[in-house]
Amino acid sequence: MQGRLDDLIRENRFTVAVVFPVVGAVLLVASAEGLLPPPLAFEPFMLLLGTLVMRSPLLVGMAPLIDRRAALGVTALAGYAYAIEFVGLRTGLPYGDFHYAIDLGPTVAGVPLGLPVFFLPLVCNAYLLCLLLLGGRARAAQVRLPAVIGTVVAMDVVLDPGAVALGFWAYPGGGPVYGVPLSNFAGWVLSATVTVLVLDAVLDRTALLDRLETCEFALDDMVSFVLLWSAVNAYFGNWGAAAVGGLFGVGLLGTDRFDVPLPLRRP
Repeated sequence: MQGRLDDLIRENRFTVAVVFPVVGAVLLVASAEGLLPPPLAFEPFMLLLGTLVMRSPLLVGMAPLIDRRAALGVTALAGYAYAIEFVGLRTGLPYGDFHYAIDLGPTVAGVPLGLPVFFLPLVCNAYLLCLLLLGGRARAAQVRLPAVIGTVVAMDVVLDPGAVALGFWAYPGGGPVYGVPLSNFAGWVLSATVTVLVLDAVLDRTALLDRLETCEFALDDMVSFVLLWSAVNAYFGNWGAAAVGGLFGVGLLGTDRFDVPLPLRRP
């Protein structure tokens, strides 16, 4: 079954990693600009389905590594993500005062049910990217962990301005980073630190590196992230956020996994 899933992703890499985010960016911008009529505009099932499709390379790539220890860790992190979002919506801590402005699908106590699908893969992508780019230096926790935490926060510098511009959520008090307050990024430092520490503790890094040797598509979800959110930010004139997205694109190229016809080049 794992082999079949791997082949399915390999055969559809361009569609999943490029076509889906480009089409998604167009549909999201069209929804925000009122060019799509209800119920097509920001249709929550389409949002969740599209996200799952773009996440599929990461999910399939990580699947063989999820033993009982990792499954318990990921489940705990899903609960943590719900808990901190629940607190944030009601108290403004740690992200600042915000609220969801569109329907993101079914909710649990006001928190979107799909939250783990939106958040946890971002941390996994950052973790994989840092492992590949740091090489041997990633063996040192004092290098690895701050790098991954910083990468997660930098990803939010791309995500949050684009999401605010689209109207996914809003900060009533505004903020200096394209309407996003600095408290949001401070909150992401906390969220990223907890999540990265747990993932680092429950994942078998040796098995993960072995898997990355043969799974060239594991970071394709980050390709989708860069294309979708950089395009959205560029459309709305959030050029700083778009530039950070471009830096992630440069980092992805540095992993030597995205040459035509997208082979895995061993060192």
